[in-house]
Amino acid sequence: MSEYSRTASLQSDLPGSRIPWAVEFELTTRCNLNCRHCHINQPAADKRARESELSASEILDIAAEAINLGTLWCLLTGGEPLLRDDFEAIYIGLKKAGLLVSVFTNATCVQSAHVDLFRKYPPRDIEVSVYGTTPQTYEAVTRVPGSHARFLAGMARLREGGIPMRLKSVLMQSNVHEHAEIARFCRRHTKDYYRFDPHLNLRFDHDPVRNQDILAERLTADQMVAIEREDPERIEALCKGADTLIGEDFAGIQCDHRFHCGAGQDGFTIGADGTLRLCSSLWAEGTTYDVRHGSVADAWNRFIPQVQDQRSRCISFLETCHRCPIVNLCMWCPANAHLETGDMDAFVPGFCEQAHKRVEGVGHVRKCLHD
Repeated sequence: MSEYSRTASLQSDLPGSRIPWAVEFELTTRCNLNCRHCHINQPAADKRARESELSASEILDIAAEAINLGTLWCLLTGGEPLLRDDFEAIYIGLKKAGLLVSVFTNATCVQSAHVDLFRKYPPRDIEVSVYGTTPQTYEAVTRVPGSHARFLAGMARLREGGIPMRLKSVLMQSNVHEHAEIARFCRRHTKDYYRFDPHLNLRFDHDPVRNQDILAERLTADQMVAIEREDPERIEALCKGADTLIGEDFAGIQCDHRFHCGAGQDGFTIGADGTLRLCSSLWAEGTTYDVRHGSVADAWNRFIPQVQDQRSRCISFLETCHRCPIVNLCMWCPANAHLETGDMDAFVPGFCEQAHKRVEGVGHVRKCLHD
């Protein structure tokens, strides 16, 4: 679903009255894979990326500041977080600080030492991305020979060590033909539920070559709707939520705030270089904060409310996406609009087409069920 949820209230509380329950740490932008769709990855040996990363002590200091504000949970992601030589020190430090810790990984770097670590200090969750069930499909996505075998070996180590996993996938042209097999594989091995993402973000660094790869991998609106219709859990959730996801009363909104979403409402993202963002996708100028030269308290109590209070002067935005009754079925949000166009207030035709196709898909299924 879109992060642009009209059900999320605008921030109007007094400074200090909100609580950042969750913090996401991007430990690195480096990755050992070279996935066609990735919006952030740099090569595993990239010297500049490594040198820009927060140290373990900086990460733990930031976490301590967040805990003082009420944070209970954190996510460790990347890039591939297990590439960090000091991953164990970071993980143990966060656990000993009292945080619930989740880890996102591609599993290809999982070794016995990681399994021992997770058995001694159990994570809240470990989520593993599944790009294909065959070597040909998996490696068409990752572009790294042998990565499928390493993925299976890493998963096997976690499973044999009794570490529960939640499996997920990102669907694109290179693997959509295996979607049914991927879904069966994930549901067979996941601890509770399987989810998939049909949307591919463009690059945060605006790399034109990599962005062309991403655009070429995106599913069409018809493909996306067809897949959602075929997935019983997905379509059931969409049908059940349709009455709240489609809100005709949105058309009456007169407010000119840019943000009506959950960005910065109950947490934030810390980039590998110490850039604090209201959500993982929001990189627009004027919406990021250098926590290395500030403090988490200042960002949370002063900076984030200022960003949330930004107003739009774009009439076309205020009279279209801002007041659209199906925006919660759309991939549109200020962050995604900025990645697509360089403008947080921009209309994105492809997103609009997908949203209307989704409405048609939900309506078709509900009619069939009713008949």
